[in-house]
Amino acid sequence: MTAGGSHRGAPENRHEQAEETAAARPRPGPTSPRPPRAHVAVLQGFVGSVLMFVGSIGTGWIASGSPMVRNPLVIALRVEGWGVYCSTVLLTVGAMLLVRSWLRLGQRLQGWPAGAHRTVLLAVCAWSLPLLFAVPIYSRDVYAYIGQGRLMLADQNPYTTGISTLENWFMLGADPAWAEARTPYGPYFLWAARAVVALTGAQPDLSVLLFRLLACAGVLLCVVYVPRLAQLHGVDPARALWIAVANPLFLISFVASAHNDALMLGLAVAGTYAAATGRPIAGVLLVTASIAIKPITILLLPFIGLLWAGPKASWGRKFGLWAATATLSFGVLLLSGLPYQLGTGWVWALVDPTPGFTGYSPSGFLSQRVDHLADAVGLPGAQLASALRSALQYTAIGLVLLLMFRGDDRQLVRRLGLAFAAVVLLSPIIQPWYILWFLPFLAATGIKDNWQIRSLYIVITFFVIFGAQDQLSVWPFMELPVDASTIAFVTALAFTAYLILLDPHTRHLLVRGGPVRWLARRRPRR
Repeated sequence: MTAGGSHRGAPENRHEQAEETAAARPRPGPTSPRPPRAHVAVLQGFVGSVLMFVGSIGTGWIASGSPMVRNPLVIALRVEGWGVYCSTVLLTVGAMLLVRSWLRLGQRLQGWPAGAHRTVLLAVCAWSLPLLFAVPIYSRDVYAYIGQGRLMLADQNPYTTGISTLENWFMLGADPAWAEARTPYGPYFLWAARAVVALTGAQPDLSVLLFRLLACAGVLLCVVYVPRLAQLHGVDPARALWIAVANPLFLISFVASAHNDALMLGLAVAGTYAAATGRPIAGVLLVTASIAIKPITILLLPFIGLLWAGPKASWGRKFGLWAATATLSFGVLLLSGLPYQLGTGWVWALVDPTPGFTGYSPSGFLSQRVDHLADAVGLPGAQLASALRSALQYTAIGLVLLLMFRGDDRQLVRRLGLAFAAVVLLSPIIQPWYILWFLPFLAATGIKDNWQIRSLYIVITFFVIFGAQDQLSVWPFMELPVDASTIAFVTALAFTAYLILLDPHTRHLLVRGGPVRWLARRRPRR
């Protein structure tokens, strides 16, 4: 049985429902029901986070200019084969244990009784604490933030200048892909990056910690406003918080990786809540602040305007408040570009997106299949694949417009979340943390206990596995019999197989009734 309480899907039959309920629910004692013991899942998740912390020392992204690289223990974990392998296994097992703990927490809180919200909040805090002090994992974008802060301090414009113009830029840990790249971030984040570097003198470890604290401010906003937004829509706030914030991809991406998307998302959720509770000006300003962190949330403005207009508003009122929303937001953004002569340089990130595609995005995966099939029959595969990716992007725009103009006015936040999901899922490039952009809005408006929650389990697990084997920092001079990424992948795959096939508690989550019963039901009858 899947974890959760509200918005349940209908069971296929009563026999299956009884089986799954028995599997997911704590077994009763001889005289009275046993309490849910949710603290067990919280403790197990904390252990997983500690394992990730230890593993990050050997495989996380450490800047070459950090004093950590001269520590004897760090040297042993990063230079000796046993150290790299142990760190890889600890990081991967810790991540997968965090996945299992998240699933088990939902199961142990089945029905979401009184006190569940406090338990989920405790889990978020306990699982985040070790990650707050870990070496950056799953991404090293945080080091690029340092470079952009240095550009700001040097009175250079990050919208026109790459960090390669700075001395020792590579020693501070940034990916070479950022060397000539323009920043896609808004002016408020560049102000924050400048302040961080001014405070730390670009010392990489302290800078990472301050950028993490900025990201944690966004996490805190989500912790506060996702449950409140859920209450507005009749959804259990504890369940919404468990889905949106306690999930391991959220904590790894926004705490351990310190992505500025956390602050962007927190401001967006807070702004949406303000607009949905009769404070439209505050809503517009908070969403505008979110845009000034990362411009993708400009997508929210039309729906904030509709929330301002209110239910059953005339089209004249809707268009009028759309204009008012745009005028207020863009006016603030124009003024925000005056300090440091940044102007509207952030607009390029919307009109000139990064070229290419990721193979696991629906757009990238389908276009690759089209490319191969077309080439096989003598057609121009590359051109057809590119046309398909463009068509899907235009489809996303069409879906956004449809959701703007059509739908139940009482479900505006749901429509907002679906529009955001369409833009992300139909884009040719999807980074793992992009999924988190729209998840809080869907969690707050109801994710059913059927294929919806199962799909989420699969997506979260996939991206946790992908990050564990894709983003490992192993020094190039290391000669290992087996690549660390292969070790991570096999470890994660084995743990996933255990969750699906052997674990009596989690094997019912992805396949209703369990894999064995699922296969048995589908054997042809003689």
